Amino acid sequence: MAVSVASCCFSVLNASLKLQSSVSSPRCFVAASLKSTPRASNQKRKALRPDSSPKLNPENKYPGRVRDVHGDGIRGKGDSGVPQKMAFKAFGSPKKEKKESQSDFREQQTDPGKIHDASFLNAVVKVYCTHTAPDYSLPWQKQRQFTSTGSAFMIGDGKLLTNAHCVEHDTQVKVKRRGDDRKYVAKVLVRGVDCDIALLSVESEEFWKGAEPLRLGHLPRLQDSVTVVGYPLGGDTISVTKGVVSRIEVTSYAHGSSDLLGIQIDAAINPGNSGGPAFNDQGECIGVAFQVYRSEETENIGYVIPTTVVSHFLTDYERNGKYTGYPCLGVLLQKLENPALRECLKVPTNEGVLVRRVEPTSDASKVLKEGDVIVSFDGLIVGCEGTVPFRSSERIAFRYLISQKFAGDVAELGIIRAGEHKKVQVVLRPRVHLVPYHIDGGQPSYIIIAGLVFTPLSEPLIEEECEDTIGLKLLTRARYSVARFRGEQIVILSQVLANEVNIGYEDMNNQQVLKFNGTHIRNIHHLAHLIDMCKDKYLVFEFEDNYVAVLEREASNSASLCILKDYGIPSERSADLLEPYVDPIDDTQALDQGFGDSPVSNLEMGFDGLVWA
Repeated sequence: MAVSVASCCFSVLNASLKLQSSVSSPRCFVAASLKSTPRASNQKRKALRPDSSPKLNPENKYPGRVRDVHGDGIRGKGDSGVPQKMAFKAFGSPKKEKKESQSDFREQQTDPGKIHDASFLNAVVKVYCTHTAPDYSLPWQKQRQFTSTGSAFMIGDGKLLTNAHCVEHDTQVKVKRRGDDRKYVAKVLVRGVDCDIALLSVESEEFWKGAEPLRLGHLPRLQDSVTVVGYPLGGDTISVTKGVVSRIEVTSYAHGSSDLLGIQIDAAINPGNSGGPAFNDQGECIGVAFQVYRSEETENIGYVIPTTVVSHFLTDYERNGKYTGYPCLGVLLQKLENPALRECLKVPTNEGVLVRRVEPTSDASKVLKEGDVIVSFDGLIVGCEGTVPFRSSERIAFRYLISQKFAGDVAELGIIRAGEHKKVQVVLRPRVHLVPYHIDGGQPSYIIIAGLVFTPLSEPLIEEECEDTIGLKLLTRARYSVARFRGEQIVILSQVLANEVNIGYEDMNNQQVLKFNGTHIRNIHHLAHLIDMCKDKYLVFEFEDNYVAVLEREASNSASLCILKDYGIPSERSADLLEPYVDPIDDTQALDQGFGDSPVSNLEMGFDGLVWA
């Protein structure tokens, strides 16, 4: 099995947390230095709202971009015809289009100097972040603040690049240049949680005096030398470690719980290195250090985000004025290595992957069916192991092609259905998670009715509550259920704030509420809407295992203010539930409780013959 990902918390004084219940002992950690309070180590992943700043003008901000093509000429294209792998002129000198040989790849790189040249080191800065994370168990408040340190580097146009986990839940971000004793306030412009990248800006002109942005290089080759620069634990000054490229493949990103292209290196990456650049021998930045793989059986396995992923992130932000995220196909695929299986499916050649499950929220559900065999993606043949040609003599996971697209792009699939070859087109969109790994908006939603606290189930809540207290049924839904429509949530009764109005229910906690007064619950906003519109004498909540809780409506309303005062709660509901409710689905759509037979995330697949794309 591939990297059995792990934790995306900032690891330092106390042990890291598992990402999901089925995580094995080897773990993949983000590398940020943390000064933590006892509760700080529980804080990990959250998707923050993309920056709503006006759309950038590419001609003014980043004049001139070039294609970044693989050695065999493969490149991704969107519908607009704009190459999807780009490097901005502000990051380095323009590069010519690559041809097919490795020598051409080398000839394109300039020789700006050796890595020990101070001009390169001066572009790397230290990041000081103060974090204030939500309290998912008590969703009306925040947890105690804590601080961490990481690294970042200059990329031109007054911007810094770092990891998203370095500035997660930030309330203050400061940066300090090498050789300077002053710290400057920085602003987080945008975060890409799934790719673990964040863009910072510093307004102070003093900070940028004499600044030389780093140049972005091409994707390296195996055994290429790599130098990691940053500010890890063990000292306050800049640190340099050296190694080689060990592997390049689709990798599990611990912070974003996603699968994207990653570079594995044997250079040391320690807490605090996160967000720092990795250089090749030509002095070009070939990626961003972001996580390590730790277990008793392994050593010196670090990971770098390649510049292709960085360019995808920046292009997405430039196009939309915010980060929209990586798209997916929305299907569960099985390898077709067995000849009898291929013969049964009428697949004549040693190619293709079998569709075993299709997400209802994906556009693929309109054109693909279980039992279809995907044999090509945008004209590239998909092998029976789920791989496609990459560079000369290399193959890579089929999911890599999907990651080269942008949200809203169209992909052409070649499929075999009942022995018949067909061509279908699918619009690619970001995955809809029934149980999200990060919370949009910064604070979890909640509503309190007569002391009953309702909130959506999320991975941060599962981690904070500990899996043992969540219960097997909820964990099964979290691991094996896919969203049936956009906006669907699993709403749970997280706890009961004891009061005479809820006598007999005090011990209820972490149970899914299925119905309110006979109506299926679609999400937390839907529950709040149903309660607000209720004119019945009783409020009837139906839970899993046929458990029911009944409250008298007028008595509940009368007790609410007293309960809020007794427990020091500012409001009976989160701010987002004050907005008008919009029904996410048609009333005629079925809402049967359906669960799959495979985990909904690649991070916990016990059998590598199945994979989500």
